[in-house]
Amino acid sequence: MATTTALLNHTFLLPTKNNKINTTLHKTNSRTCRVIPRMSLQPQPQPQPPNQDLLTSITKLLWGKSLPPQLLISTVRTTWNATWHLMMKQLAPSDPSGSYTRPISKFRANFKSYSISDLKPGTLHLYVGLPCPWAHRTLLVRALKGLEEMIPVSIASPSLDGSWEFRQTIGGHDNDVYLPGLDKANGRKILKEVYGLHRGGYDGRSTVPMLWDTKKNEVLCNESYDIIEFFNGLESNDSNLDLAPPSLKGKIDEWNQIIYPNVNNGVYRCGFAQSQEAYDTAVNGLFTTMDMIDDHLASSRYLCGDVITLADVCLFTTLIRFDLVYNVLFKCTKKKLLEYSNLYAYMRDIYQIPKVSATCNFEAIMDGYYKILFPLNPGSIQPAMPSACDNKFLSKPHNREILSAMDKRLEAGIL
Repeated sequence: MATTTALLNHTFLLPTKNNKINTTLHKTNSRTCRVIPRMSLQPQPQPQPPNQDLLTSITKLLWGKSLPPQLLISTVRTTWNATWHLMMKQLAPSDPSGSYTRPISKFRANFKSYSISDLKPGTLHLYVGLPCPWAHRTLLVRALKGLEEMIPVSIASPSLDGSWEFRQTIGGHDNDVYLPGLDKANGRKILKEVYGLHRGGYDGRSTVPMLWDTKKNEVLCNESYDIIEFFNGLESNDSNLDLAPPSLKGKIDEWNQIIYPNVNNGVYRCGFAQSQEAYDTAVNGLFTTMDMIDDHLASSRYLCGDVITLADVCLFTTLIRFDLVYNVLFKCTKKKLLEYSNLYAYMRDIYQIPKVSATCNFEAIMDGYYKILFPLNPGSIQPAMPSACDNKFLSKPHNREILSAMDKRLEAGIL
């Protein structure tokens, strides 16, 4: 009987070849039964952190299982709204209408007075951050021009307080993309300390990109377009590429005047808008411009024709982040870049140029936006990476070389 009772209170689970199970030995009337305790399919309650237990107890005491009272909701909403506006004013200065106004770069260099002939490898040092599209411009032109040895680079990481810091990448080395690391020029922990070394001192905004003169110990320039124009003028044994040929300078300037306010800065005007009116204006301007560019690229391989220019570099660094970040976090939701057949293929065309993909660290880009921009994403929850942004999709044939062939035939008078 004792044995029967024991058997009724347990459920047998016979082990299979690939299923090893722990068993418990129960002695009954000097006989041993090999049995398995009854297993429940119900999920076991997980222990809650002490603070969460306390919070749960208080909420149950105040209003039971009901939703919080309307007064509490209104109070929290008002408080959060005021706090959000305060944080946004610090993060993204705006005009009276709530439209984002980008601060002017402090260090604008006159490179014409700079002696390029005296420039030696390591005289200038570039500071960048991988999430930043403005810094990406400089990293991209440096790569395309083959200036890696002439202009060393230090790659900073965004910290939780919004500053740029230098730390060794956990996980080692990745040969496919650039990774954040230490300050190779000055050995500092944060970028603000590097700016502080500037002759006469400096205590303003410490932004990337920044070009540092190692001989004069000063910030030479922190305006991205000034830097890429300067890089393009440098000679390299690895590349004779000219991203701003004199014959196309007028077209490049025209495109920059369209792209910068409506696309490059346009996505930020959407994401950092502090009023509905400001957002509506920005998002309409953004997508009207993208529609126009998509139409133009239907018959032109690049913005200025058959050759890539600085205008393409400036557009690319925004496009590569569009579906990854701006479509979601910055509310640029009318269309995904994937829905623009010409723009998406154009972006893939540039991405597949040698050395370009290495400048695109998608994980670092997503971390820099979703985990750092607290006012836009308080929970710091990072969404899954869109499949269209995966290297496998970006490496698919773009077929835009056909447009180059058409341009050449038109120039020859064949078409």
